[in-house]
Amino acid sequence: MQNDSKQAGGIWRRPAIGSVTLSAIVALYLVFLTNFTFWSRANTYLADHPGALIGLYVGLSFLFIAVVIPFSIKYVTKAFFILLIAAAGSAAWFMDRFGVVIDSDMIRNAAETTPAEANHLITPEFLLHMALFVVLPILLVLWVRVVHRPVLQKIARNTAVVAGSLVIVGIVSVAFSKPYTAAIRQHRDLVKMLNPVTPISGAVKYLILTGREKTIIAKPLGQDATLMPPLAGLRKPRVTIIVAGETARAANFSLNGYSRETDPELKKRDVIYFPNTESCGTATATSLPCMFSNLTRAGYSHAGALAQETLVDVLAHAGLDVAWWDNNTGSKGVADRIKYIDLANTKDPTLCTEGECKDAIFLDRLDAWLDSVTKDSVLVLHQLGSHGPTYYLRYPEEFRRFKPDCRTAEIANCSDEEIVNAYDNTILYTDHFLSEVIDRLAKRSDKLASSMLYMSDHGESLGESGLYLHGTPYLFAPDVQTHVPFVVWLDEDFARSIGVDRSCLSKEAAAGGRSHDNLFHSVLGMTNVQTSIYDKSLDVFSPCKTGVSS
Repeated sequence: MQNDSKQAGGIWRRPAIGSVTLSAIVALYLVFLTNFTFWSRANTYLADHPGALIGLYVGLSFLFIAVVIPFSIKYVTKAFFILLIAAAGSAAWFMDRFGVVIDSDMIRNAAETTPAEANHLITPEFLLHMALFVVLPILLVLWVRVVHRPVLQKIARNTAVVAGSLVIVGIVSVAFSKPYTAAIRQHRDLVKMLNPVTPISGAVKYLILTGREKTIIAKPLGQDATLMPPLAGLRKPRVTIIVAGETARAANFSLNGYSRETDPELKKRDVIYFPNTESCGTATATSLPCMFSNLTRAGYSHAGALAQETLVDVLAHAGLDVAWWDNNTGSKGVADRIKYIDLANTKDPTLCTEGECKDAIFLDRLDAWLDSVTKDSVLVLHQLGSHGPTYYLRYPEEFRRFKPDCRTAEIANCSDEEIVNAYDNTILYTDHFLSEVIDRLAKRSDKLASSMLYMSDHGESLGESGLYLHGTPYLFAPDVQTHVPFVVWLDEDFARSIGVDRSCLSKEAAAGGRSHDNLFHSVLGMTNVQTSIYDKSLDVFSPCKTGVSS
């Protein structure tokens, strides 16, 4: 019986494994089982150089081994390996499923998201992936006993293995330097897709930046702002509604030439559309603060935007009544110093489900707000718009015009046609929402001079080149993520109050070539705010201002 007990215990005894061997296994696991997207692109980009492709498999394997082995220190080994596996396994899901890059900007987006938005991504398939590619490997690492050699032997052995690995890496790099250099120059996304290098470096960069940003205090901007009298002797209050769109791409606006009719209502409302408008970023955390800053895309940084006040602050300095209503993930610091109302958590059973609300949540409140206006005012409405992957939650049943539409957060289980149908329904609903805003303004034309400006924060990928959602680094982001719709509506009194010729503006707009850089100065121009920081060349209305209209 005693021998049987020992034999049984031996079967279940935790296996012992050398620290170098475990390091190599973990390194190879990372290279081959959490880098499907990287290898898919590498196989495509190096298809004409099979030797270089084989060399890349060999070289990266030994490079990862060389990087991992120095951390195989007693009391550090398992914790470090668990961190690598968790980071790589979770990042692999989003990189492989949606083609996104997990860099510092994407990590900022994740950190600033809402619980409701995050919950949409936690699907049964995601949980299964995490169980197989994160939990199971971590349990195996925890189960084994790691054998460490005496310190001097360990240093000598580890150094030898690392040095040998780096020699192999060096040989491969020199032998195939030409095809590697060409591939990296022509396909800058390749290096960004290397997992977990980009996610971990992005996380470190994000933590460093947020640590520095905590001490930033916004400096005053445009304190000399003055509200100039309206032209044409107008005496009634002037209202401007700025609609900050979410994830609307210009390519799917019929106002922009899309073959499907996604803007039937706006086309009936004498709006002015600006084609070929480029965004500042490919994600809300970058684009939204950039849109409302005067930094322009070329000069924008997250820290720089935090270090100064924004457009809405300048408007407030001029004496306008300024407010921000949000149905998204917040203003990203833009509205920190003005009236702010968060509508995203409204408990309205007819408009809100799963912690999110459809954009109609703005409309009933808008009526009451417009009826209370007594002075020149600006209201910003931050939409939930077309945010994915749960496009189907963004529009009510009556706007399911394009079918079959994808009805799940797991868009990989839908065909591209179903995804596009669902997305187009969100644009159709945005068309309706914007038209309702215009109608509410027009209804009060006897009491108010009104305008509306709509501009989306960024676009969206719907399967083109294997990409989905948004957030691709701007350097190699596709046009569908960086080209956004830009729409303006002015009633006659408002147009006269700023001396703008609407027929001229329509012709100017048709020329296209605008960007988020224009928002700051165009809003100053349309609200008659005079300040030293105003740049006439970036005001889309300035070429058509003729003075007092008849």
